[in-house]
Amino acid sequence: MSWSVVVPVKGPRGAKTRLALGERTRAELAVAFALDTVAAALAARHVGRVLVITGADIGEAFRALGAEVLIEQERRGLTAAIADGLAHVGDGPRAVLLGDVPALRAAELDAALTAAGAHPLAFVPDADGVGTVLATAASGVPHDPRFGPGSREAHRAAGYVELELPVDWGLRRDVDTTGDLDRVLTLGIGPHTRRAVEHRATA
Repeated sequence: MSWSVVVPVKGPRGAKTRLALGERTRAELAVAFALDTVAAALAARHVGRVLVITGADIGEAFRALGAEVLIEQERRGLTAAIADGLAHVGDGPRAVLLGDVPALRAAELDAALTAAGAHPLAFVPDADGVGTVLATAASGVPHDPRFGPGSREAHRAAGYVELELPVDWGLRRDVDTTGDLDRVLTLGIGPHTRRAVEHRATA
């Protein structure tokens, strides 16, 4: 089964405000997280296409990786960006992956998508057990993911099946705070995040 993966990426301005760092560093890290997430998704065997929804200011960086890019002409929020991306990829097997899992491994995403293929709708919660990092729908099944505060329970209530995957997988380790960042550093991060972290250390 070949999946379309939609990755919404907020522009660097105002990104990752819960990271206790300067605005410029937060912006650099946010883009790096997304680049590493997208690179891992592109390397996954079960992924046929990756579509990034983002602003014109950083879209070319994702094209350079080999992803398709859908430019947001105006910022309408996460839910609207996801809806636009899903409409663009059509109704085959499709997944929405948040762009802040820089320790993601392609093999983890492959395993998650394989497990998801057994259900019409499925999702992977974050390591904290409150949010969601991945939501999927089988071919022809309406896909209306519920990202945002309390999304784990929202997805359950909407009929998405929770996939039980190891909590220490990079897939489940989204980065919102400096504590989250410290934890993913122990898992191994992608090259873009590594460079951004090194730059932060020497700045």
